Amino acid sequence: MSMTNNNHTLVVEGGAMRGIFAAGVLDEFLEQGYQPFNRYFGVSAGATNVAAYLCKQPTRNYKVITDYSCRPEFINLARFIKGGHLFDLDWLWQETVREIPLNTDEFSQSPYDFYIVATAIDSGKAHYLQATGNEMVEQLKASCAIPIAYRDYPAINGIAMTDGGVADSIPVKKAYEMGASEITVILSQPLGYRKKDNKVPWLTKQLYKQSPALAEAAIQRSKNYNDSIDFLHNAPSDCKINIIAPPTGFKVGRTTKNRAILNSGYQMGISEAKSYLYNPRFGSNGYER
Repeated sequence: MSMTNNNHTLVVEGGAMRGIFAAGVLDEFLEQGYQPFNRYFGVSAGATNVAAYLCKQPTRNYKVITDYSCRPEFINLARFIKGGHLFDLDWLWQETVREIPLNTDEFSQSPYDFYIVATAIDSGKAHYLQATGNEMVEQLKASCAIPIAYRDYPAINGIAMTDGGVADSIPVKKAYEMGASEITVILSQPLGYRKKDNKVPWLTKQLYKQSPALAEAAIQRSKNYNDSIDFLHNAPSDCKINIIAPPTGFKVGRTTKNRAILNSGYQMGISEAKSYLYNPRFGSNGYER
């Protein structure tokens, strides 16, 4: 695959188990040797997908999502009701780092800038953590730490962090501000999706009563998300946008554990990647590039 311009950024949205779609897209990119990007942004599950791509480990995240993430040790509603984690990241990180570790040495030798998005608890602001081989595993954990569902806040450089999606779910504006003249974004919802406004802000404030700035960020999340979608469809004239999104038949939800549905979502990612690579003007969902 040929290289493109020197300011081509890849942005990958999160979404917990919905990350299976981006896993399929990026595995196909690896299969085809397609790596034209010079900068990367990943949020939550999107960040773990970018990490596997840059570490050149196809199918790693497929295994994480369809196996480890489906085990009762990870997602457990009964444990959550009793005051424990709904998503036990401590267990997931321990098991996957031991059994299918990220090849951080490969990443350390790459010339690319990779920014892992996390949200600071005290300020509610997005932090764009520049990944390093030594720190990447903990940075990824911070980005994936869904508030409430995971009852801990990993600290990065002494700052307690949580899910990057709270403050900046699709960091395309940040990518543009940092000089991107072309942005390829992998979404985890079909085109046309808009995030609905928080209908119970009082409850959000109650849930996050120890962290009022985080509560406010959570309340503003839908507006920020939809602003990012608007940017994709109305980007400045000096920035080309490429969108890779799940088709309308994508049925994976944030906590889906059904293997057939997850496999279907993964295959959709592979299919959309092929469409993107071999049909330079249109994706199969009809979005003109």
